[in-house]
Amino acid sequence: MSENKAEILVGGLVLVVAVGFLVYAGKTTGMTGGGGDYSLTASFRSADGVSVGTDVRLAGVKVGRVADLRLDPETYRAKAVFTVRNGINVPDDSAVAISSEGLLGGNYVEILPGGSPFHFEAGDEIEFTQGSISLVSLLMKFVTGSDE
Repeated sequence: MSENKAEILVGGLVLVVAVGFLVYAGKTTGMTGGGGDYSLTASFRSADGVSVGTDVRLAGVKVGRVADLRLDPETYRAKAVFTVRNGINVPDDSAVAISSEGLLGGNYVEILPGGSPFHFEAGDEIEFTQGSISLVSLLMKFVTGSDE
């Protein structure tokens, strides 16, 4: 009987540690859906390298993530919905760009803050955007000497 109690105690301890680990991992990766975020939208000509879960950064610091990405059938542009942590007020003259982490790195959404004293509210759309730049098209321009 004492072996049975010891096994139950060890099993319970393992479950508690596993749940604690999952909660910690969720918080550190930003995967837990907290109520501390608000959403903004932006429309891009090209959203290559961006998908749901991609980081949103401000001054190089992760402040949110992409929550939804879809094609707008009327404008044929990529419409992104992304979250920003509460307490980070994005000025309403800010721009959003898709930036690269390096030559071989992935892409992320970068908020380029403006200087307005007014801020975006939840659900607002950021008008000033810059889509991703294709490395292949840049190399082709360089090789051919084309300005197009």
